[in-house]
Amino acid sequence: MVDDQRAWTCIELYIGALHVARAIARASDRPHIGLMLPTSGLFPMALLATWMLGRTAVPLNYLLKKDDLEYVINDAELDAVVTVKPMLEFVGGDAGPDAALHANIRTIKLDEMKFKGFPPLRLARHMRNDDLAVLLYTSGTSGRPKGVMLTAGNLSANVRQCVEWVGFSINDTLLGVLPQFHSFGLTVLTLLPLSVGAKVVFTARFNPRKILELMREHRPTAFIAIPSMLAALLHAKSADADHFKSIKYLVSGGEPLPEAIFQGYRERFGATINEGYGLTETSPVANWSRPHEYRHKSVGKPVPHMDEIIVDADGRRLPANQDGEIRMRGPNVMKGYYRLPEATAATFDEHGYFRTGDMGRFDDEGFLYITGRIKEMLIIGGENVFPREIEEVLDKHPSVAASAVIGVMDESRGEVAVAFVELKEGAAFDEVSLRKFCREHLAQFKVPRDIRHIDKLPRNPTGKIMRRELKGKV
Repeated sequence: MVDDQRAWTCIELYIGALHVARAIARASDRPHIGLMLPTSGLFPMALLATWMLGRTAVPLNYLLKKDDLEYVINDAELDAVVTVKPMLEFVGGDAGPDAALHANIRTIKLDEMKFKGFPPLRLARHMRNDDLAVLLYTSGTSGRPKGVMLTAGNLSANVRQCVEWVGFSINDTLLGVLPQFHSFGLTVLTLLPLSVGAKVVFTARFNPRKILELMREHRPTAFIAIPSMLAALLHAKSADADHFKSIKYLVSGGEPLPEAIFQGYRERFGATINEGYGLTETSPVANWSRPHEYRHKSVGKPVPHMDEIIVDADGRRLPANQDGEIRMRGPNVMKGYYRLPEATAATFDEHGYFRTGDMGRFDDEGFLYITGRIKEMLIIGGENVFPREIEEVLDKHPSVAASAVIGVMDESRGEVAVAFVELKEGAAFDEVSLRKFCREHLAQFKVPRDIRHIDKLPRNPTGKIMRRELKGKV
């Protein structure tokens, strides 16, 4: 592993984990240990240390609002957090590091530890498939964060699924820019390379210039990112096709990929972005569009050992080419939500399928296409309309950097669409032009009633647009 500070060999990670395990054992005897670390080799070291002790790791999202972070600490019943001093200062903000975490939380600061000598050897505790390995909290786009219980079996199954599906090996190099408190950063960019012996290059902050430098220096074979990161690289003046020449797997996940970004990569870099699909609750990879079987706008077929179906509002299974809710079963699907038995029961149907809440359809060849979120679907004049379809059109307009569409109640039509657009640098807002553009590409009833300019669309820490925050701006 290579990060912003140093390179790590396997034995260095292992010895470092022994040191951290000793520090954790002295600081806490509770089953859950918090990890609040920058994207780096420190994270897998602390993760391995936690598992050596047979404990459950709770990766903390340091980008959460202070009250949400406090909620997670309380809900997970943490009394110790493995961290570094700059991270505490970052979370504490102007109030200082003492305000970042509860007074009764013991902090194990890795940057203040002395990694000298050889600590007592520890045989890692044998973890059964059903043992709780990590407690990953959702980012709270629809209320308070929920603790997703992922077992050792869930995580190891998803690593095996990815390797079997794509064929990662010791010869691969992954570029890791996603935070490791995020399920993609945890499984695909941390556990997967550890499992197959691949090289992984981490950087703590997303900076387009830095990413391009790392691409040229390390020649990664895999780069997995979210659309907003891919957009920033697309618009970087210094980027060219050579940066992407070594990459076999250029993958977008986390949220829908705008058509403008997809086409931009093909035209400017000669590179094809393949979409993947997954949720924290699925550890996370459920579908992956492999390069050799690419289908435009599809997130690909299910990874091995996944059972996925499309159902209507009454739970009846639908045939190919019909939209419905995506439901799935597999060894990578979570154990449940921590201390939320009713929410856990509600998210699984009577046949044990996980209700994703996402709408989609399979084509005749088994490729999945995501339509939108059930809760975000608009009913305009009796017709079902998904925000994503309108956003795809707006994002193609030359002045628009990103867009978000919400529904507002209307006496005559039930609901109408209202759009918010974030403009490209130097572009002027022209609602008349945008509405005309929509009329040329959408059915009349789908054209937004209002199109409004917003400086920055509200996003959660992983880049997803938080539409519910736009409701108060109507």
